[in-house]
Amino acid sequence: MNPLTTILSAGDRFVRPELFSDAIRAAVGEGVPLEFRTTTSQWPHEPFGPVENVDEASGTVEGMIEALRGVEIAVTQLAPFSRSIIEASPDLKLIGVSRGGPVNVDLEAATRAGVVVVNAPGRNAQAAAEFTIGLILAASRRIPAAHGELARGTWRGDYYSWEEAGGELDGETVGLIGLGAISTIVARILRAFGATVIAYDPYAAPTEGVELVELDDLIARSGIVSLHARLTDETRHILDETRLRAMRPGAVLINTARGGLLDYAPLPELLESGHLRALGLDVYDIEPPPADWPLLSAPNVVLSPHLAGATRQTAERAASIIAGEVATYLTGGELRYVCNPEVLRG
Repeated sequence: MNPLTTILSAGDRFVRPELFSDAIRAAVGEGVPLEFRTTTSQWPHEPFGPVENVDEASGTVEGMIEALRGVEIAVTQLAPFSRSIIEASPDLKLIGVSRGGPVNVDLEAATRAGVVVVNAPGRNAQAAAEFTIGLILAASRRIPAAHGELARGTWRGDYYSWEEAGGELDGETVGLIGLGAISTIVARILRAFGATVIAYDPYAAPTEGVELVELDDLIARSGIVSLHARLTDETRHILDETRLRAMRPGAVLINTARGGLLDYAPLPELLESGHLRALGLDVYDIEPPPADWPLLSAPNVVLSPHLAGATRQTAERAASIIAGEVATYLTGGELRYVCNPEVLRG
């Protein structure tokens, strides 16, 4: 008889614990006896943040240590796995993190303890790509502003004037900074609209229908620029004031990736002057932004509270990817999405 495997489903109010549990049961089948424990953090109703030496986490050290007693496998989106939590959990062998970057896990501590960490790359790619297209259209065509004015009783027929009218995607050049899972889908959708798509990514392979160019060339040519790079020391403020001022007059700027990619300080003046025609943001250097943040009152700005990945399909897909890794682990197969492969080698 197979021994009982204890799994902690550490969910939240988006990727709920039962999504993990149900997906794992479906992936593993009836032959493996499983015991599930569950915890639920209050994210997104309560913000995530740093917990000891890990970031973007939701939960407490004490709560996690207690929940992990006797647990071999833990699956989560945001639960913290700091050094002290991992060191206090000797039975733990596998952590599944249902997001692209497991920043809520101390990978070094996990590796030292022999704990394999797997993640779920691309789980929100479709959602974020569709949201990016929506933000491009909303910002370029002033859809939220027109709705707000009409709801307040003002009929803005002047938005039809030459000076106020927006542009079309058909025939426009759209520049993507970063060419990964999300922006590849964005490129495909943009091409269906008739746009010319160029991209800057020194690490990307050639992609059909997308011209890879240097960053300064992209900035000079693009009527719409959309950020999609990962945030690293190399990409922090990749759009700084110099590059922002080098953008085409009347360009539209979109950021659904990470706040740190963009220097926000020059943006109010660039919008006021018309150098930037419109700005669409889903991410910020400080989340949430303070009440006196200048962009809250700047013209032609569309803002959303970090929602690009917020679809039910994303939550289900994330749980399903991790469930597949758990099933592979339990049957001794080859894991696909290992963040610390040195554990498997040693």
